Amino acid sequence: MSIHPSLRPSKGRGHRSVFKRFERIKMLADKDKWKEDDSVFGLPKVKSLKIKVKKEKSEAKVAAEGAAAPGAAAPAAGAAPAGSKAAAGAKAAAAPAKKEQAKAK
Repeated sequence: MSIHPSLRPSKGRGHRSVFKRFERIKMLADKDKWKEDDSVFGLPKVKSLKIKVKKEKSEAKVAAEGAAAPGAAAPAAGAAPAGSKAAAGAKAAAAPAKKEQAKAK
C-alpha cells in the first residue's frame, strides 16, 4: 500500500512560523536579547520573516527577446522606469514590429 501524497514529507523546507525552543534561543542570542543565565521558559516571541527570492532572467532569454524584434530599438542603460509613459510608448512601438515578423514567417 502506498502513502497518500498529502502525507508525504515535503522535499524542500517551506516557511515556518513556529520554532522550537532552541531555535528561538538562538535567534534571541543573535539579537543580544537572551543571556546564558536567563530562563528557557517564558521566552519572548520571535518574528519570522518570509523572504521572497525573485527569479532573474537568464542572459540567453534576454538575448532571445532582443533578437525577436530586430526592428525595435534595444533599451538603453539609462532607460525610463518600467511604469513610466515613455516605457509604455516603447512597448507600443515594438508591437507592430513583432506582428510584421510573424506575417513574414
